[in-house]
Amino acid sequence: MLKQKRRIAIGVALLAGAMTLAACGSDSSDGKKDAGSTTPAATSGDNKPAASSVSWPAPSDASARAKAAGLPMLGQEGQVLHIHSHLDVYVDGKVVTVPALVGIDEAKQQISPLHTHDTTGVVHIESPVQADFTLGEFMTEWNVPITYNSLGTLKTGGGKELHIFVNGKEQSGNPATLKLTAHAEIAVVYGSAADKVQVPTSYNWPQGL
Repeated sequence: MLKQKRRIAIGVALLAGAMTLAACGSDSSDGKKDAGSTTPAATSGDNKPAASSVSWPAPSDASARAKAAGLPMLGQEGQVLHIHSHLDVYVDGKVVTVPALVGIDEAKQQISPLHTHDTTGVVHIESPVQADFTLGEFMTEWNVPITYNSLGTLKTGGGKELHIFVNGKEQSGNPATLKLTAHAEIAVVYGSAADKVQVPTSYNWPQGL
């Protein structure tokens, strides 16, 4: 019921605004993460975390995935709520790229309140009304749903675990309900206890974000 009310409120706000899609690259970013003091991550030759063989590309039908997440598609980026969170995903100690264009339907020239412009992991939260948005909504939109015991098609058990961190602090409870807040550094870590992941405690935000 709350999601239905929110969709109605957003739809009303859209009717009052212009329906032209703002340029999707206007808020792109290139910040770097500040790492915490946990165990070292697997690294590549340039001392950066190694890339995972797991690849979850942006869905081909962004509008369908937004609908699955209970999110509307807008004619332009909202400005009533305009914040950003940063998302890191690790599988078996290695980095999974958060793809560009999650939540952006280029063919229809529409955009979700939750979206990515590039592969930096910055999640843009841009809504025409004040509302709470969650990690679960974004992950569903990405087509990598998250629960207590699963990350996309990956399941916990058999030595595999799933942990969620915000600004370096581990979170309890249902990860899908985790609220996306301004400048939060969110790390989703899946794998065994033997995997070495240096969980970031913050993100180096570029000016203007």
